[in-house]
Amino acid sequence: MRKQQWILGLSGIVVLLLLFFFGNTIPPDKGTPATATANAPAHLTTDAVISQFKSGLDTQQIQKIIQLENSVVRGDVRDQQIHVYHQLSSYWADTLHNSIMGAYYTGEAAKLENSEKNLTFAAHLLLDDMMSATDASQQHWLAEQAKELFDKALVINPNNDSSKVGVGVCYMFGNISDNPMQGILAIREIADKNPDNLYAQMMLGLGGIQSGQYDKAAERFLTVVKKQPDNIEAILNLASIYEHLGNKPEAAKWYKNALNYIQVPQARKEIEDRIKSLQ
Repeated sequence: MRKQQWILGLSGIVVLLLLFFFGNTIPPDKGTPATATANAPAHLTTDAVISQFKSGLDTQQIQKIIQLENSVVRGDVRDQQIHVYHQLSSYWADTLHNSIMGAYYTGEAAKLENSEKNLTFAAHLLLDDMMSATDASQQHWLAEQAKELFDKALVINPNNDSSKVGVGVCYMFGNISDNPMQGILAIREIADKNPDNLYAQMMLGLGGIQSGQYDKAAERFLTVVKKQPDNIEAILNLASIYEHLGNKPEAAKWYKNALNYIQVPQARKEIEDRIKSLQ
């Protein structure tokens, strides 16, 4: 879920499963993860991102968006702008099936609403898109947008560990810093303080895969499945890690475990074939 190499070493089977279970997922880029590259991605402006997505629309769709963008009139401008942003979010996400722009406008509305709940909701939407993005520049832009919302939410509630983890994920996978460890250390602090914070454990597991520390990544995912035995993401990560390490019995064990929670025939067949290849 590349989900910014949501699962860095996973095979096509995992991508297929993520398509089934989480929708609108882009297959991973098998190359070097963006956060591990020496060169920072080109900086995208918000105007450039919006223009890029508009370029793929037809005339009627563009006219609808322009109509919404220009619909704020005199009066209670703030409330009108919030309403317009929600309309734009709905149009982009529900009609045009563009989750990135839908999340962006949800975030713009949340900034004006200044509600911790709305800010964190929009931030996590952007974070999900960041994790699934394959373009490093777009990923960087999404990370910046998400971090801004998390930062605003933390001003309202400085003790929200989920928001702190979210900021750390932006650093880890969004390439917004020359030092990704900045994000890892922040998340590790939360996981050490509260081992039951499974969001932090999952992100550290993904960070372990990204850095090639597979044994440590497996420990994080094992912590997750002990608390959430049906967590398909953690299960498939464990299967992939053990397969990568050449531990075929453990890999087959976790792929078999995954079958307990997967009903999609094509996905089941892919996993069954994978299990046979390990025997």
